[in-house]
Amino acid sequence: MKKNEHFPLFKFNKNDIRRLFFIAGPCVIESEEICRKIAGVLANLSQIHSVDIIFKASYDKANRTSQNSFRGPGKQEGLLILDRIRRDFGLPVLTDVHEPSDAEQAAQAVDILQIPAFLCRQTDLLVSAGKTGKWVNVKKGQFMSPEDMQYSVQKAGDRTWLTERGTFFGYNRLVVDFTGIPSMKKFGKPIIFDATHSVQLPGGAKGTSGGNRELALPLAKAALSMGVDGLFFEIHPDPDKALCDGPNSIRVADFEKEMPKLLELHALLTR
Repeated sequence: MKKNEHFPLFKFNKNDIRRLFFIAGPCVIESEEICRKIAGVLANLSQIHSVDIIFKASYDKANRTSQNSFRGPGKQEGLLILDRIRRDFGLPVLTDVHEPSDAEQAAQAVDILQIPAFLCRQTDLLVSAGKTGKWVNVKKGQFMSPEDMQYSVQKAGDRTWLTERGTFFGYNRLVVDFTGIPSMKKFGKPIIFDATHSVQLPGGAKGTSGGNRELALPLAKAALSMGVDGLFFEIHPDPDKALCDGPNSIRVADFEKEMPKLLELHALLTR
């Protein structure tokens, strides 16, 4: 697979945010085989549609509801898998980091470090991620106002993105406040909408998170109308059998079908 040499995000600045991009992949590394299957589809879509797609997967899901939940292969094996995905498919790669000590090692294998929503205020973690020189995608905490995310940006530095992923509305329920997107765009950073985590029901399925994947695409379309720069989807070949976040993940085949429509909508909205 030819390496993608046209990834424009490395040239992003507040006056040069033009192209819609996607972040997509499984919630967690279940196996290298599944990751490679998904990455192959994404690389093909990237070439056919001349669109930037970032492969995402976590090597360790450290913030699960239950201690019995599947967490992934761990840092050592997981980063080796992600590095091979990056080299073999030519896709930029994103993964979560949970501890300040994780940042430097993960930065050797991936292009973007992601700060989970529950950790978006953790100063040492944000600073450590920023010091690697990689892009840092900070997910807005479900408990955070859009305006307060400026302080996370200050901690992580200039190469920061922000991702909206819904706000707590009582127990086990998220809602999306789309007015927060233009509020965060004032920071001059790329703003991403996480369509699949926004339909999650945190802890709402007896020790695991539930969700309604049928709402992910309509919310993504609404987010495009508010001017987001990127869309985030967790995708899986068979979400009903996924080991993590299956209820809110969408099928790879559905993403393959719907992504061109999202590009068309974005083009119409930005004429």
